[in-house]
Amino acid sequence: MSKHLIAAALIACAPLTLATAGETPAPADAQVYFVNLSDGDTVSSPVTIIFGLSGMGVAPAGTEKENTGHHHLLIDRPPLGEGPDGAEEFALNLPSDDNHKHFGGGQTEVTLELSPGTHTLQLVLGDLNHIPHSEPVMSDVITITVE
Repeated sequence: MSKHLIAAALIACAPLTLATAGETPAPADAQVYFVNLSDGDTVSSPVTIIFGLSGMGVAPAGTEKENTGHHHLLIDRPPLGEGPDGAEEFALNLPSDDNHKHFGGGQTEVTLELSPGTHTLQLVLGDLNHIPHSEPVMSDVITITVE
């Protein structure tokens, strides 16, 4: 019987977890951007990508400090909030895979090997739990060509 009570309690708490996800505030003027790349640039691999941030500070993942976050780089995928997961992405931890690079150590640049061809890039700031802020701080999607 106690297993049933525990299961019921977990099910009852699940909506609370989703309701509080993605609720870390960000200043209205916060912006994340690419420092050294612009839409339409042609580059060679390896590609160094420098992340810019204004209106907030960078802090490692897990750091609970107001008006901070850490960078995530989205590669060759739909803009955040679009695609199969849509608006749900704003309340979920960003995944970590070939299309989602995490910089939870507070890094502000990366050098990546990208295959020749066209690639899309987008920066998204995540809170201490890798969740976009309640008003997502994200760059426009840019397209670069790797020769």
